[in-house]
Amino acid sequence: MARSSNQKMKLLYLLKILMEQSDEEHCLSAQALIEALAAYDVKAERKSIYDDIAQLIDFGYDIVLVKAKNGGGYYLAGREFELAELKLLVETVQASRFLTIKKSRELIAKIEKLASKSEAGQLQRQVYVANRIKTANESIYYIVDDIHRAIQNNEQISFQYLEWNLAKELVPRKDGKIYRVSPWALTCKDENYYLIAHDGESDTIKHFRVDKMGHIQVLTGITRGGAELFERFDIAAYANKTFGMFGGREEIVTLEFENRFIGVVLDRFGKEVSVRKRDEEHFSVRVQVALSGQFYGWMTGLGAGAKIAAPGDVVEEYRKYLRQVEEQYT
Repeated sequence: MARSSNQKMKLLYLLKILMEQSDEEHCLSAQALIEALAAYDVKAERKSIYDDIAQLIDFGYDIVLVKAKNGGGYYLAGREFELAELKLLVETVQASRFLTIKKSRELIAKIEKLASKSEAGQLQRQVYVANRIKTANESIYYIVDDIHRAIQNNEQISFQYLEWNLAKELVPRKDGKIYRVSPWALTCKDENYYLIAHDGESDTIKHFRVDKMGHIQVLTGITRGGAELFERFDIAAYANKTFGMFGGREEIVTLEFENRFIGVVLDRFGKEVSVRKRDEEHFSVRVQVALSGQFYGWMTGLGAGAKIAAPGDVVEEYRKYLRQVEEQYT
């Protein structure tokens, strides 16, 4: 009888079967492997299965033989990712607002291929992408790729910055103005992805929501600016002082809190922040923040247990902010 053309790929099909159908809870006997190979038009006998498994083990695959009267057999133990790690990756993809629903599902489908079919079923049971708030910018993959390429090649980029209109459409801001910046870093903050860049026009560091960037172009051959600023730039510190990634005038302020807010403060400013005891019930911190409505809103949300203590001009600016909010309800 003529041999199947697939016979030459017997080892590859055997490995494929072990990867897709076996795990610690699902062992495949030699007979089950013979039947699975037959589905690919590959003939095998028990002795050849034993020899093939031995070759795969010699090559470096962690294939375990479980000896049992019922349910024994082989399974692929050594995988690149454990199931718990794959679940974490799936959850991260789901929670990423800068990924569209379509891209999230595509990524999760690829992650599932790293597990057996049984384990992939467990990953599917925790997928709830459709109910998450997601970006609408399908080009974000390519935007991120272009930004990384520009950073690697030390080149500037140009793009249009987009905003929502009342028709729920993303349209260019400032009549389609072309922004030209030097990209230096990408960071995730408040579930969104941001580009940290040097703006040559104002010679300042600025940030942009990646999912609101459109028509991006890498300016080949045009060297980035702002190197001297980024030599001493701390991305974590920048993100901590910029509330909601809204920029504003930077000030060193003294904030006072009731002791119950210590966790909130450490989550916001990091464990390195200097905490000073004021009395038995209060503490204070001295931090640099970007003054904005988002910062004042954060303080207001904490209620009477938090206040701005200094400097005086910031205290007065906060009072003005509160008065403006109150006037809307009078």
